[in-house]
Amino acid sequence: MAGTARRHVTGRPDSHVPARVLQRLTGLPERPGRQPLPLNWAMHYGFTNDQILENATGVGAPPATWPRQELAVDLLHKAVYAFTTGAVADTLAARGGPGPGQRHAAARPGRHTGFGPLPRGHAYGADGGK
Repeated sequence: MAGTARRHVTGRPDSHVPARVLQRLTGLPERPGRQPLPLNWAMHYGFTNDQILENATGVGAPPATWPRQELAVDLLHKAVYAFTTGAVADTLAARGGPGPGQRHAAARPGRHTGFGPLPRGHAYGADGGK
């Protein structure tokens, strides 16, 4: 896990903020100290908007207040997630030919406003995605 490797390199202790955010959002009892690992993982790996939720619930501090090293490590961590997500999405999209987004882009190349969605049958190919 990237977080585990990061903690070993930086010496930073485990973060229990993701579990606390999930507890607050779902109404689960909030516990002091160490948090249940499944809750931490569910929130940390299950949601990509964790920083927004941390700040909205008052559990986390805004990134602008973090030490520079912590901010740099977090940005690197998020970049790894973003590139991995993009690579997986590209791989999955290429398996069956162009997907709906690629068909839409090919219908009118370039940047245009007011170009609505493709009709359902065209978005998924000649067979309508069946």
